[in-house]
Amino acid sequence: MKVVILAGGFGTRISEESHLKPKPMIEIGEKPILWHIMKYYSEFGFHDFIICLGYKQYVVKEFFADYFLHTSDVTFDLANNKMEVHNNYSEPWKVTLVDTGLNTMTGGRVKRIRPYVGNEPFMLTYGDGVADVDLAALKKFHESHGKIATITTVNIGQLKGVLDIDENNTIVSFREKEETDGSLINGGFMVLNPEIFDYLDGDDTIFEQEPMKRLVEEGQLKSFYHKGFWQCMDTQREMKKLEELWQAGKAPWKIWDN
Repeated sequence: MKVVILAGGFGTRISEESHLKPKPMIEIGEKPILWHIMKYYSEFGFHDFIICLGYKQYVVKEFFADYFLHTSDVTFDLANNKMEVHNNYSEPWKVTLVDTGLNTMTGGRVKRIRPYVGNEPFMLTYGDGVADVDLAALKKFHESHGKIATITTVNIGQLKGVLDIDENNTIVSFREKEETDGSLINGGFMVLNPEIFDYLDGDDTIFEQEPMKRLVEEGQLKSFYHKGFWQCMDTQREMKKLEELWQAGKAPWKIWDN
């Protein structure tokens, strides 16, 4: 199953960092948060990634083009114009980097990568959040209910889209969250059937608005509740929180060996 990652936005809420690079390339423990997300998926056997790019896309492309420079020791023999890579470790990844437009909305970005996904279910997440979601259980749950979409839901005090869910884990309403609201929110880490593309019109489509609402109205959106760790990186404070967890060796999303 392919994993689609939304990584094309401007990251205006963390502009102190994102004016230099796309938000998914902001580093935690000297590695982009995008890398952390991919490492996490890879530990569950998901190695085929499609990354939706936009703002400063060349930064992401250059990172993967020179991946060994970021992960290995290198000797440059300038006199002989040679380069030797030491202890080269290659991730078991296939990474497709797609220009989905500078100003394209989230739904439009997903629409644009349809040729790379094909006619099969796929994972979708945001390129700015980490968690310890059981991805194997998420996939199994999605396959069990037969609906078009499953989203991971979490319950934290953030300003995100609010979901009301019935006893069968079917989402029955979707609205914007208020500061005092304790309802479940969309935490990303989604699984979607290819029928989702029929709910996406063009570049101006915001995935979290009309498509979500239509899925709800048709009873096609299911909730996978996650009560463990989840953290997005919208602000410098949240970035520092993730960095502190990493440096302390207490990052819940780090499930791989060094």
